[in-house]
Amino acid sequence: MKQSEKKSQHAIVLVAIGATSPEILEPILAMLHDIRTRYPHVPVRMAFTSNIIRSKWHERAADGNYRREHPAIPPQIYNVKNVLGALADLQNEGYREIVVQPVLIVDGEEYRDLAACVQALAAIKTDKPQLQPFETIGLGKPLLGSYGHREQLDALVRALKPDVDAARAAGAALVYMGHGNEHMAQGAYYELEILLQREYRFPVYIGLMKGLPDFAAVHEKLAIAGTRKVLLKPFMYIAGNHAHNDMAGDDDTSWLTMLERAGYQVTPVREGLGQNPAVRAIFLELLEQAAQEVTIEL
Repeated sequence: MKQSEKKSQHAIVLVAIGATSPEILEPILAMLHDIRTRYPHVPVRMAFTSNIIRSKWHERAADGNYRREHPAIPPQIYNVKNVLGALADLQNEGYREIVVQPVLIVDGEEYRDLAACVQALAAIKTDKPQLQPFETIGLGKPLLGSYGHREQLDALVRALKPDVDAARAAGAALVYMGHGNEHMAQGAYYELEILLQREYRFPVYIGLMKGLPDFAAVHEKLAIAGTRKVLLKPFMYIAGNHAHNDMAGDDDTSWLTMLERAGYQVTPVREGLGQNPAVRAIFLELLEQAAQEVTIEL
């Protein structure tokens, strides 16, 4: 630990699903850099929720050749832990006030699981206050907000303007493919699509791999719009396997293949939302809001 990290009892945990490719990892490292730049005297720890991805980096930690070939990968990625592990390290080092910020898109299953862990730790009360794991833990909202809290959608609409501009310049409709799930938190996608269309007066459609709105819903809207060109992008923080395979892969069920088979001229852009500095700025504001809600002054 750096000596400067002990200047306060505050700490930040940045949570991501993770990525095994150094190129795909870049938006996560960019978010890490942005947080450290804004809060230079607060330690920031990384946590990956994927067991498989963490194991891959742990294997690489012992691979000297790999580490020499990738000098830009920070040491903490090779030793990355899950959320509970990262929090346990901070508790062991004496940090008492923690803000956890995920780079998740929606208030779905992964966010709810994270919230359950954070809330359980925050609920621990001991007879001797000094023995409590933490004094305070704050949890930042996902990009599309949590239930009843979507104030940042207007900022997200502004942040996505470069995508709309690129599609307009290409004479193509803009289609985002998100992950989604089958039973919760889908309304925010519909809301964002409406806001984007109202702001830019342009065909922008959001579809999900799981749940509604699905590919069929997007296809129906494209048919009504009458366009034959599509700019296709992932609505995910990183452009990982889903973006490269489910969105733009060669398989018969990829969105690229299905759209081309339907007669559309498609330009896939394998670039996650985290590569957009304006989107990362929204996560920074969500982090600050989370700190303020639990009266932590970072």
